[in-house]
Amino acid sequence: MSNPARPIASIGDLALEAFEEGSLYRGSDASFASLLGLSGLGIRYNEVPAGMSSCPFHNHHVEEEMFIILEGEGTYRFGPASYAFKAGDVLGAPAGGRETAHQIINTGSNALRYLGVSTVAATEVCEYPDSGKFLVSSRAGTERLRHIGRAGEHNLDYWDGEPGA
Repeated sequence: MSNPARPIASIGDLALEAFEEGSLYRGSDASFASLLGLSGLGIRYNEVPAGMSSCPFHNHHVEEEMFIILEGEGTYRFGPASYAFKAGDVLGAPAGGRETAHQIINTGSNALRYLGVSTVAATEVCEYPDSGKFLVSSRAGTERLRHIGRAGEHNLDYWDGEPGA
């Protein structure tokens, strides 16, 4: 990747993409690592309304994630436990098995705003304990392989079987 023209990104200038799925998943986000010239690190700005989550409970076998809470409060499901968090907190999600599964839920009354920072792996396996699914992905150059399934079922939708989806 070439060096960016300007190695600074402003959150206020990002073009957010809105999403909604079922009664639990809603938000807006934007990935911007490439704007900074980064290829081995992923950075995403997220806004999640009160009572919502941006993604299902999941764990990564290879990639690690860190979430920097800018505004709001919520509950961080991590493994078998849940933790309250607030603006200024930093949440960690190391690679591993179901003991590192995680999900951010906005349990506050205002919008939750946070940065998600992750390592970027060419090959990754994710598990979704609430729905029993797995996701396998691999990138080689511009080619990408992505498959979602569960035991005996293949080519499933990302939201299949998730609570609230």
